[in-house]
Amino acid sequence: MSAFRTRFAPSPTGYLHLGHAFSALTAFDAAREADGACLLRIEDIDTNRCKPDFEAAALEDLDWLGCNWPEPVRRQSEHFPEYHAALETLAARGLVYRCFKTRREIAEDIARAPHHPGEGPEGVIYPGPPEPMSADEEAERLERGEAFSWRLSINACRDHLGAAFDRLCFVETGEGPEGETGEVRARPETLGDVILGRKDVGTSYHLACTHDDALQGVTHVIRGVDLYFATHLHRLLQELMGWPVPIYRHHRLMLDESGKRFAKRDRSLSLRALREAGETPETLRERVGL
Repeated sequence: MSAFRTRFAPSPTGYLHLGHAFSALTAFDAAREADGACLLRIEDIDTNRCKPDFEAAALEDLDWLGCNWPEPVRRQSEHFPEYHAALETLAARGLVYRCFKTRREIAEDIARAPHHPGEGPEGVIYPGPPEPMSADEEAERLERGEAFSWRLSINACRDHLGAAFDRLCFVETGEGPEGETGEVRARPETLGDVILGRKDVGTSYHLACTHDDALQGVTHVIRGVDLYFATHLHRLLQELMGWPVPIYRHHRLMLDESGKRFAKRDRSLSLRALREAGETPETLRERVGL
């Protein structure tokens, strides 16, 4: 195994665009410069929105860009039992709990409680219930077939890890949104009790991503700064599961003329559209500043 191992991990919910191209080229270039490897991983746990046609298009686009990756490609939709086993490990330690609240109910809680944490770096912060649900009530709600999500309990994690919780850190070789670099103290509590799985989908991006980075021997995670705060949570999951801690590099995002991030709905800036308009891999590199 190479000493340097990174990955590019798109979700096939649409066609790749300029932002994806910049991220992919940044990761593949870094691996090439380090005489290492860049894996391709298809993060398709959202089986409703992810489509085979988008995956096929992504492979074609990456090949056109000149990116090469080892085979086989890991597709997360083929590995739900592995993620479920990781979730069960956390459940057995009392670190996750079933939450039956809907987004609407959580929004109503915020409206009623003036001291609720409110919004965080990744959306609404759910600090957990004031009191644990009784076993009888949980059993009754499960019997009724109510939908639920599995949430990671930050308080339980803090109790489980003790002083180690406050020593969690990671190395940032890029730059966070506030210029964070070097050794960074991880603060997973700023995200609250995040969802790690649902009744209908047994995992989340956070759990599947960190599981696969460990499984695949990823030594360096290179991704957009929009995922910087997720890294704080990922560092906690790595500590809980005994997974190795990669070195992180968060890069700038590609923005349009109005300062907004490129999105998959911007069809005119998809790599397919740009190729049809005469773009070449060389001119695209210039366009994204590489």
